[in-house]
Amino acid sequence: MKAEHTIQSEIMLAVSQHGCTIIRTNVGKVRTTDGRWFIAGPPKGWPDLTGFRHKDGKIILLEIKTKKGRLRPEQKRFAEFIKDKPVLYGVCRSVEDALKVIEED
Repeated sequence: MKAEHTIQSEIMLAVSQHGCTIIRTNVGKVRTTDGRWFIAGPPKGWPDLTGFRHKDGKIILLEIKTKKGRLRPEQKRFAEFIKDKPVLYGVCRSVEDALKVIEED
């Protein structure tokens, strides 16, 4: 079974070759010198890849999972929240899944 990181890289390449700009949504966590945690990035549940489709500017949000990967509760909440918004969103387990999402009208 392919690793999630491998699937993500393949999807990023394919989507970028189909008239879109796509980036990995990075999250980081570090302890400051005074002992506090600093968390950089979007809120929990935000998809792995963020981008836009060049032809119309529609936002693309892709959650990447392996064949057996499951959504965490915060990812399920995000999926429920975003389903009726004017964005291209999907849970993708392959390049084919991602291309279906970005080809939606």
